[in-house]
Amino acid sequence: MLWTAVGVVALAFLIGLEITARHYGERGPLSTQVREVLFAPKPGPLYGGLALMMVVLTWRQRFVAAGVAIGVDAVFVLGRWACGVRVPEGHLFGNGALWAMLGCAVFAITRRTGTERVLLLKGVGLGLLLVTGRKIGDSWLLITSKTRPTVLDPYVATADHALGNPSWLAGRALDAIGPAGSNLLGLIYAQLAVAAIVVALYQLRKVAAERRFPRHHLVRTFLLIGLLGPAIYMIFPVVGPVFAYGPGASGTGGVEWSVANLWPHTPPPIAMPHPVPYDGITPRNCMPSLHTAWATAIFIHTRTGPRLLRYAGTFWLIATLAATLGFGYHYGVDLVAGVVFSLTVEAALRTFDCGWDRSGLRLVAHGTAVFTLLLVSYRWLPVHMAARPWLFGPLVLLAMGSVIHGYLRTTKRWTSPDAAPALLPEPQPEPV
Repeated sequence: MLWTAVGVVALAFLIGLEITARHYGERGPLSTQVREVLFAPKPGPLYGGLALMMVVLTWRQRFVAAGVAIGVDAVFVLGRWACGVRVPEGHLFGNGALWAMLGCAVFAITRRTGTERVLLLKGVGLGLLLVTGRKIGDSWLLITSKTRPTVLDPYVATADHALGNPSWLAGRALDAIGPAGSNLLGLIYAQLAVAAIVVALYQLRKVAAERRFPRHHLVRTFLLIGLLGPAIYMIFPVVGPVFAYGPGASGTGGVEWSVANLWPHTPPPIAMPHPVPYDGITPRNCMPSLHTAWATAIFIHTRTGPRLLRYAGTFWLIATLAATLGFGYHYGVDLVAGVVFSLTVEAALRTFDCGWDRSGLRLVAHGTAVFTLLLVSYRWLPVHMAARPWLFGPLVLLAMGSVIHGYLRTTKRWTSPDAAPALLPEPQPEPV
């Protein structure tokens, strides 16, 4: 009954996003997903989803699924080439991965029973969730740009004086490093999902042998952050310093929309902030920084891995923070809010796994209170924060530090929820 209720709510949410996106003249997540059965999709998310689905398969089944995906893609690519069909840049193939996942779902329903059917359907659901989650995020970003004609960047930029305007400092540092540093950080920023898939595959590497999923893994945190984060965008719409105080990026924004062309060489003056209008294309996706939240989740989930994975998680977090600031996509206070948001979501999931542990509930309440207090301060106290950086800067960092300390202290008391059970017997053929 619980999973049925979750499915009904999720379907209603997807239908609502579809209707809203259609209202603004764009495809929603449902129609986009259905369209990719035949039309050229972006291959990265689909093959990432296929890789996640394969954690429930044996090695022989993995080779079969990969072969089917590649074969179907070859047919589609040759067919489009023969018919002279033009496809968008970067959308040459990917249908095969979706066909392979849907084929496994049909196989699970028609040829498997009991726990084996459930396990295979969970694997398919995990892969499709990764793909659908990206489309839900795209629809959310469209809605933020269409429904929030004004942005609150002057408030956040003023509050950011309490931290010393780190985006302006990082932007100038990145300019001094040159194109090599920019290209490296740009690659890391763009491939955050790839890093998450690598960590998730490590965490789920024993699923095929143990015939069960661990109670907690990175994909859950990653998807929940992506689902809840855009709702905060609607409450606190912010576009970022390169847009509000610079020339824009990625084909949106421009000096004509900016408050002043100041980023990254001249920090904005301290003045009474007010909402400002911005274009109807640029997503209002800064508060909180979800890239920071996701990189923090990756860092947390690599702590129990081997040394190389721990080093990679640390490097990815530091590089992501540098990229978000250096490219002018976020203010410093966005990053603080992103860390608190990520730890609160992670704590909520871990608390659920531990049977609503009382210490976990206190941690979730504390993280929620700190996150709310940060947003209220950015909105209603930015001038006071800018005028007294010696007071509010340490207070903001201490608030974030209290959540970090609470998370470390609480999770140390919890036993690992992933104790390996006895292996289930191999599935036997059903009697005729």
